[in-house]
Amino acid sequence: MEPTPSRSPVLSVVVPLYNEGGNLPELVLQLDDALASLDDDWEMILVDDGSPDDTWEAIRKAAMGNRHIKGIRLSRNFGKEQALCAGLERAAGKAVVVMDGDLQHPPALIPEMVGLWRESNADIVEAVKEDRGDESLKNRLGSRLFYLILNTLAGYNLKNGSDFKLLDRRVVEAWLSMGERNLFFRGMVAWLGFERREVPFRVPNRIAGSSGFSIFRLIKLAVTAVTSFSSASLHIVTLVGGVFLLFAVVLGVQTLVNKLSGGAVSGFTTVILLQLIVGSMLMISLGIIGEYIARIFEEVKRRPRYLVRDETD
Repeated sequence: MEPTPSRSPVLSVVVPLYNEGGNLPELVLQLDDALASLDDDWEMILVDDGSPDDTWEAIRKAAMGNRHIKGIRLSRNFGKEQALCAGLERAAGKAVVVMDGDLQHPPALIPEMVGLWRESNADIVEAVKEDRGDESLKNRLGSRLFYLILNTLAGYNLKNGSDFKLLDRRVVEAWLSMGERNLFFRGMVAWLGFERREVPFRVPNRIAGSSGFSIFRLIKLAVTAVTSFSSASLHIVTLVGGVFLLFAVVLGVQTLVNKLSGGAVSGFTTVILLQLIVGSMLMISLGIIGEYIARIFEEVKRRPRYLVRDETD
């Protein structure tokens, strides 16, 4: 007979889901097997991020047959980071494992993460990719470029990192105390600090469905990450402006000398090129500044990070 979980479980597992109806039965089965080996009270929080497929029906069906499972359905697709937040706000465990629902974060690794958390007194146990699996060349190059930019501008080295993490309760409370609306879970955990350990893993192939992250979503996440954790882009705008000022001074002195010496030559090509270069830099600079203003605009509105449409009993 399946034991009834206590009010304060030792472990919570938070899984954001989007169009994962095909993966869910196997995910729940593997999580049940992995968590049952811990001999601890645990809970599984499955968050449906407004999926248009049968993900919510699959969650409800799983919750009816397993009293450890709690299901949350958001009112629309708010994004993975917001779905994670919904799960973390409801997680009651002394430790919380966060993972993806596509089975590319192997549930069998959870007992090792829990053991390391107990033995080392680490506050964070991170699963680090030693092999990225069958990821496409486009995604590999995009990931490397993203991590390079973030490391250069913000100083956070997240290469081969993942959202597959175990967080101690005090880390979860610290994360929840960060009130920002533009969320980048991995970067926020890195910013918190705390003592951490790493567990390597190889990324398995998906058993069903496809990734819900389009190029547009990845670019949007990258922009959010950079603007949320670094103001270096604004300093680059200032630096480029200073370089162009020096260039303008040198060019102005040269033009004045040529004029006074009678050697001035009309050159429309030079003027046009200068206008194109300066105009392009101005537009790019305004775009960078606009991104930061957009982040400020979203934060000051203070809208909820997400809205819940339904929950299981």
